[in-house]
Amino acid sequence: MRDPREELAERIAGEVTLSEDPGATLRKWREEFDVAQTTLAEELDVSASVVSDYESGRRENPGVRVVRRVVEALLSVDERRGGDRVRQHARVISAGFESDVVYDLREYSATVPITRFHRTIDAKPVTNGQADTIAGHTVINSVEAIKRLSSEEFYRLYGQSTNRALVFTDVTRGESPLVALRVVTPTPSAVVLHGIESDDLWEHAPALARADGVSLATTTKPLEEILAALREFP
Repeated sequence: MRDPREELAERIAGEVTLSEDPGATLRKWREEFDVAQTTLAEELDVSASVVSDYESGRRENPGVRVVRRVVEALLSVDERRGGDRVRQHARVISAGFESDVVYDLREYSATVPITRFHRTIDAKPVTNGQADTIAGHTVINSVEAIKRLSSEEFYRLYGQSTNRALVFTDVTRGESPLVALRVVTPTPSAVVLHGIESDDLWEHAPALARADGVSLATTTKPLEEILAALREFP
């Protein structure tokens, strides 16, 4: 198996290099790593204004050498902080997924109440399920998952246990994720639909969730904030 750090470095560098707006992509990854412009500047031994200029496009597009330095700087900061971002990437890859399909996959050392999980991501309960606790979570790009995953791959979203919360992102009504879950058995303990208010939920969603004994909730918290909150969870 390839080194997760090296694989993540290649992914970031490739995304920046191929981006129509490299500065914005650099900023996205810096924020994903929760690294301030000043911290990155210190790591690169440049002024914060240089980092700002690249991200805003005031400087010409960064070349391969600059991109490589920025990527290595971000990974070095993460390493000193304990390597959480690299571990997150490794978990997703080791489960057999691309990181644009699964954003995060985590197992907990002990079960935690679903209500606590909901509070962490500002989720509003719609229906209660049969379980009161979960032992892990998976955050999924709903569109890409439905387009690209087979039923067997869909099952692997459960990680080590179906006693988990599946968070489907960028949902418009909630119909597709809930119908897809009916094909895969057993079902998860909890489902959270991201990007939708409960009033805009597909009318049959609550009934399907109750029939399967699944806790259902919605959240409109920005995805970046959800992922950041879950990095500190439980």
